[in-house]
Amino acid sequence: MEIWMLNMSVKRAKDHEKQYVGFATLPNQVHRKSVKKGFDFTLMVAGESGLGKSTLVNSLFLTDLYKDRKLLNAEERINQTVEIVKHTVDIEEKGVKLKLTIVDTPGFGDAVNNTECWKPITDYIDQQFEQYFRDESGLNRKNIQDNRVHCCLYFISPFGHGLRPVDVEFMKALHEKVNIVPLIAKADCLIPSEIRKLKERIREEIDKFGIKVYQFPECDSDEDEEFKQQDRELKESAPFAVIGSNTVVEAKGQRVRGRLYPWGIVEVENQAHCDFVKLRNMLIRTHMHDLKDVTCDVHYENYRAQCIQQMTSKLTQDNRIESPIPILPLPTPDTETEKLIKMKDEEVRTISAWALLVLESNMFLQDCPTEALLGLPTPASHHHGLLVDSLLCLMQLRRMQEMLQKMQQQMQDQ
Repeated sequence: MEIWMLNMSVKRAKDHEKQYVGFATLPNQVHRKSVKKGFDFTLMVAGESGLGKSTLVNSLFLTDLYKDRKLLNAEERINQTVEIVKHTVDIEEKGVKLKLTIVDTPGFGDAVNNTECWKPITDYIDQQFEQYFRDESGLNRKNIQDNRVHCCLYFISPFGHGLRPVDVEFMKALHEKVNIVPLIAKADCLIPSEIRKLKERIREEIDKFGIKVYQFPECDSDEDEEFKQQDRELKESAPFAVIGSNTVVEAKGQRVRGRLYPWGIVEVENQAHCDFVKLRNMLIRTHMHDLKDVTCDVHYENYRAQCIQQMTSKLTQDNRIESPIPILPLPTPDTETEKLIKMKDEEVRTISAWALLVLESNMFLQDCPTEALLGLPTPASHHHGLLVDSLLCLMQLRRMQEMLQKMQQQMQDQ
């Protein structure tokens, strides 16, 4: 009995193998290939100095990207222009490799006159689009390095009453080029009621000025309730009020990252104190791939379409412009060349007339051959021979015409 049951189970397993195709392993193949290749992500941070941009980035990725940074004094900051500084670091977590590039913008908003201080930043983003467009249009597209900016964290000062004019102009200059995520910096300077009012004010001004910040994608209907709740909280919390700290302090017997004040401790990862955890979850754990997709499918495609349209318009405009052609005197052919051309022309005409005569004779014989008129059988080889002669005449005629054209062209070039 046991042997019979074992045979039946083996038979069922074989039948199952016959019905199993194997494409259900495609996600595993994609996962294995992606993990082997690794991932890349480019994050830009912008905002005036002193808002904790470097500290927040180090807190997000648990690394020190600003070891060699030189802090400027007040006089140097006044004379400083906006520059672009890149920091690249390779991070590995549970076998998954991430090449993280941080694009910093020191000097932004620090000058007395901030007119078009965002121009170097927009130029940098366009340069990365242009470089990717060239690599994509080249011959070797296997190992294209993606340096496009996938997200821009824009830090808003907590000491104002909303957006400053430079904040509005910066975001309007970049919102068609990159995913902008506005942040309220140093949220520990405000009490909870002040944070709520400032968030409402910023949201109203973003709608008022038509600024397009990054929009969280809608949840699918088949998502679980926990993910839907998390998505609702993210949307309600924007713009995120954040705090950064690289200092470990002791709170309630536990060592946590935070800031120690005379009145208490502010914990970076405590959601009752700030939105740092929500920002980290959105940026790294849930929406990093969507940020890259929007960059590729929306912002880069808009740039690519503009480039192609400009190239097409330029070609059309160049074709419409009639460039004046100088009229050069025709060369006077010598006597021998002129005689040779005339002789070849006569040969072409003679062969053409002969070929026409042969073709007419062939058609006449096909319609009414002499043997048929005399009541004799018509040999098929006779018609075949005439047809071959006709084709040979036509081939010789074409060769003569080509030779004549070459001679005329050589004479004009001289």
